[in-house]
Amino acid sequence: MGIIKKSRQEENDELSELNRRRGIYAFGRYIRMSADKARRVIDQIRGRSYEEALMILEFMPYRACYPIFKLIYSAAANARHNKGSNKTELMIRKVEVNKGTTIKKLKPRAKGRSYLIKRPTCHITIVLQDTFFMEEFRKNIHTFSKEDIQQVWAAVNSSTLRKFDDLLLRLLIKGELKLY
Repeated sequence: MGIIKKSRQEENDELSELNRRRGIYAFGRYIRMSADKARRVIDQIRGRSYEEALMILEFMPYRACYPIFKLIYSAAANARHNKGSNKTELMIRKVEVNKGTTIKKLKPRAKGRSYLIKRPTCHITIVLQDTFFMEEFRKNIHTFSKEDIQQVWAAVNSSTLRKFDDLLLRLLIKGELKLY
């Protein structure tokens, strides 16, 4: 029995497909704050546009806003550099805050004792989505049949936006949707 090897081209095609499905993302690892405090801020920006999220973060009075602001800015820079996206067309698709390791330090106390100080950390993942296809669909909505429009809006209103992306790609491949 031999091992079936994939060619480099097949591996690159699979990786590019995974990257396209994954979206535009940025990771923040070992950020020194509690995950609950970060979630309080994250809940305010989930599902909003890039510019709106930056404005909200700029005026919120919490310490957790600055690292999240930097992560969103970094994800937008990744979108512009890697995929050529326009920053005004980006939307926050997914935001996760996970608990990280706890940093433990010892503080000296009286009579030679020590006191344990625990500093929690968290991991933040931000995924952005380019809304260019949605805007093009809205501009050309009058050219579709009622069944197609209902199918697309059902996909948009579903729990995940991935269904909408898959539907748009299917329509583009079949030639039923044109972006001009």
